[in-house]
Amino acid sequence: MNSRAGERRAAQDKPVSDVPRAPAFIVTIYGDVVDPRGGALWIGTLIECCARHGLNETLVRTAVSRLVAAGNLEGVRIGRKSYYRLSERAREEFREAARLLFGPPPDVEDWLISLSTAGDLPGPWARLSPSVAIAPNREDVAPVDGVVMRAEQIGAQDELRSLAREKWALDEVARAYEAFLDRHASLLDTGRSESCFSPEGALARRLRLVHDYRHAALNDPRLPRAACPEDWPATRARRLFVSAYLGLSDKADAFVGESFLNENGALQAHNAETERRLSRLEREAAGWEQSATFR
Repeated sequence: MNSRAGERRAAQDKPVSDVPRAPAFIVTIYGDVVDPRGGALWIGTLIECCARHGLNETLVRTAVSRLVAAGNLEGVRIGRKSYYRLSERAREEFREAARLLFGPPPDVEDWLISLSTAGDLPGPWARLSPSVAIAPNREDVAPVDGVVMRAEQIGAQDELRSLAREKWALDEVARAYEAFLDRHASLLDTGRSESCFSPEGALARRLRLVHDYRHAALNDPRLPRAACPEDWPATRARRLFVSAYLGLSDKADAFVGESFLNENGALQAHNAETERRLSRLEREAAGWEQSATFR
């Protein structure tokens, strides 16, 4: 490797500068790397992985203890080593998130309107009056009491956008997407380049990519596009996430297979679940290219 390439790799290998919250970042590690490969991880590997992101051993052990107490992690001790896996509840929660990250549903086109609804409402329902509530017509929207009807928006585009901005705090969601785009924009150029990252660096960047995108996407109410601001950044963020995840994964997964340990030895670099995730993202990216071709 020449000196310029080495300098470029060293720069790319630097982790994102800010330090993530330990409990949330540990859940990201489990959801992206560990759970799809069988679930358990030696705490020594976890400590080493987190150290690259500015989280020291004390922070990691404290966060693990809290996650165990909260019922999100379960531990087992074998000899002198401790191993942890996501609890079934936490696994299901991240699998819901994984569906959004790796197999997003079609765009929402219309609305659900609920009449005679009382009490607290689950997200993403928003109250329009004491007895009327509205939500995007998505399969994962929780049911509510009362008569529920399907509705299509006709006209009044500006009023709809004002309503959506107020009811679903879209400005905050947009800021989260823009922060993700600013932080990871360089990956649009380097995400598919084999020479830009070491295997360890590729995994570090992919973990931060997933962590930041998950934060933004899970807070997105995923409204019909007509209700979102004209400069809505969700599509740009999605394309960055998909392109960068695909570009980083060969080296990132190779590093997992070399360095991540459970009670039986090294985790698999690849398995059916990791390949399924990549295949879904590849199909999504191919769909964009096909749309651009026929435009």
